[in-house]
Amino acid sequence: MPALGALRRLIMAPSLDEVGFARRGFRVEPTELTRQLEAVPQAVVTGFEWGIEDRDTTTTERRLALVDPLNRGFAYEGATMACAIRDAMGPKGHRTADLLRGGGRPHIFLNYIGIGFAMAKLPRPLWKKLVPDLDEPDLYPAMSWLCVDGYGFDRAYFDTDTWVGGQRLDAPYTWDGDPSYWQRAFDQGVGRALWFIHGGHVGNVTAAVGAFAADRRADLWSGVGLAATFAGGSTAASLSALHTEAGDFADHLAQGAVFAAKARHHAGYVPEHSAAAVHAFTGRTVEAVARLADDCAAPAPQDGVGPAYEVWRRNVRRQLSAIVV
Repeated sequence: MPALGALRRLIMAPSLDEVGFARRGFRVEPTELTRQLEAVPQAVVTGFEWGIEDRDTTTTERRLALVDPLNRGFAYEGATMACAIRDAMGPKGHRTADLLRGGGRPHIFLNYIGIGFAMAKLPRPLWKKLVPDLDEPDLYPAMSWLCVDGYGFDRAYFDTDTWVGGQRLDAPYTWDGDPSYWQRAFDQGVGRALWFIHGGHVGNVTAAVGAFAADRRADLWSGVGLAATFAGGSTAASLSALHTEAGDFADHLAQGAVFAAKARHHAGYVPEHSAAAVHAFTGRTVEAVARLADDCAAPAPQDGVGPAYEVWRRNVRRQLSAIVV
């Protein structure tokens, strides 16, 4: 088993060096804040290595518990990616379900993103095996669109010239019964990647979003807001400037921040940078927007307005519209 795990790791996962900003060709000035951002993909790789090699998820969870709470959710992304790959490549796998219903439960939002990372490594015919049947309310099944977000992030981060420079559109795939929403969820992940690709530099992130077609910018800004809030990498002054630069898309930036704050709050650890971003983008506290997110959750899709996930996002924007600063 250890030899098989090592082989899987070599085939599927980049090294810690390969996910670094310099190795990826990102023009990011090394600072304390950008090093904080760079630690995020490194935490993902670490979680993946454990998840791909460990004999059982209990061992993986014990290792993940040792990761600093700041980056533990990212390590769970990597571990979930590994479990999803192992399940998809074997018969009747249940590692992903075990992880999500076990120690990964507080990190469910990031677990979905980790499944998206697995999608980027696997052929589409295997995707139908990746998401367990999760109907428990506290596992937020409507949030499975974050898998597509994770897939978009992976594409943009690891093939930046194609998906960011070339602004390539991805081929639609029927996810949650709605192929028409695929590109939008994909772009939300691309927006998150832009925050990392540009090291949280407000001017460069803004220019990168503005280079895309106008009808893609709302979802890109939502991804930027989620990344800036959850991962950090910015100062209070820069967060204020980012809100200003978002302009007409400030409500989308704020919605991304709300989902990030909900994820941090759900995991039981809210760093100072998340609270600062939520205040800069919404004028509210993390606790307030976490409650708002729950209040806005849509129980089921509504005809003509997209999947429940998009109804949820739209409800958040509407609730925030009167108080976005």
